[in-house]
Amino acid sequence: MPGHDEYESPLVARYASQEMCRLFGARHRILTWRRLWLALAQAQRRAGLKITWRQIAALKRTIEDIRFPVAARYEKRFRHDVMAHVHAWGDVAPEARGILHLGAASMYVVDNADLIIMRDALRMIADWLANVIDALAAFAKKNRALPTLGLTHYQPAQVTTVGKRAALWCYDFIRDLDEIEQRIDSLRFRGVKGTTGTQASFLALFDGDHTAVKKLEQDVAKQLDFIQVEPITGQTYSRKVDAQVVCTLGGIAASAHKFANDMRLLANLKEVEEPFEKSQIGSSSMAYKRNPMRCERATGLARFVLSLVQSPLQTAAEQWFERTLDDSANKRISVSEAFLATDAMLKLVTNVSRGLVVYPKVIAARLDAELPFMASENILMAAASAGGDRQELHERVRRHSHAAAFRVKMEGRNNDLLERLRNDEAFADVDLREVTNPKRFVGRAPQQVDEFLKEFVTPVRRRYRGALSKGSELSV
Repeated sequence: MPGHDEYESPLVARYASQEMCRLFGARHRILTWRRLWLALAQAQRRAGLKITWRQIAALKRTIEDIRFPVAARYEKRFRHDVMAHVHAWGDVAPEARGILHLGAASMYVVDNADLIIMRDALRMIADWLANVIDALAAFAKKNRALPTLGLTHYQPAQVTTVGKRAALWCYDFIRDLDEIEQRIDSLRFRGVKGTTGTQASFLALFDGDHTAVKKLEQDVAKQLDFIQVEPITGQTYSRKVDAQVVCTLGGIAASAHKFANDMRLLANLKEVEEPFEKSQIGSSSMAYKRNPMRCERATGLARFVLSLVQSPLQTAAEQWFERTLDDSANKRISVSEAFLATDAMLKLVTNVSRGLVVYPKVIAARLDAELPFMASENILMAAASAGGDRQELHERVRRHSHAAAFRVKMEGRNNDLLERLRNDEAFADVDLREVTNPKRFVGRAPQQVDEFLKEFVTPVRRRYRGALSKGSELSV
């Protein structure tokens, strides 16, 4: 069937948001190249070069008239994608053909466009992170005081709360947002640097006037909304920039993977589940199944992003002197797909976080099965305070605990430690229900949640107030 004969990336076809796919699409990329060529021409005209208003107007009028078949024919002929698009634009704006790409090298448009696209992509990721943080924070607040069995080594540990656990997930994503914002703030324009970064071609255009060249670069950067410019480059900006950005995305992947894995384990325990739609099918054969498919997908996408972290680092390490071209094909794939996959997994995590389903009775039942053992010291102290002999009480608790443990492990029956103690006259003066109330064992977990939300989440909500509806109608 037409349109189904060739491979299509699942990131585009199934997973990533349309806005992220468009951002890394060919049309947006070439339009960004054209914006850069226009900005350069305008700056050169202001700097005194012989460029007319008519030529600038022709570029503005035709900037969106991108004829990809024409460019493809030029590229087949020239074996050069940038020059193909210079000629293709010159065809629709013949008045400006002679001033297009004046003094520039290919990396003027390619590298600067990549930086612009990465900056916009980072902003999209920041918006997604803000939505995840907001959703997990709302869940944490709602469940701030709901006791649940804490697990270390995936074994019963001390009691925590469902909200405190959600705050742990949330804080990881806040750390990721902090780093994303740092990346955005530190991202510099590659600038107007010429073939090997020396600006020699532009110095020639301005008859050796160094000040004019510096002003030209600042003018172009300002037009593209960059405050800072790379102070020094080779033919390209340092590929460490790509590596740092993708490493940051890798950090987000680790957070998403941790969250999704925890959710998958909680689904198995039947304590908390991801949303499950009314007509959703969990298995083609096992009709009762409610598989955590969103979290499984997020885990798979996160694993893919984590695998991509190494590639840009290797590219940065492999660049020889001022530049080698082995970076090109690699960064086209690794950087774009890292963003698409991160976008896709955050889309899933947002959806799951907004629709988490809690089963308090299952949580309470698991606490009832484990808490008597954990509360044994509290029971011992309460009985001793009521006048009992501490050493005798300890021996009684020890015997009852071992008997209850045998019943649980060897007979597969419920934990009857409290019943045994209730029937032991040595503990007659102890209110076992009160001593084993799970809320007595959560420590400051509810207050920690409150303090965390106020200090760390509220500022995020203020900064991203306009973005917090992102993905509210997600279908995943």
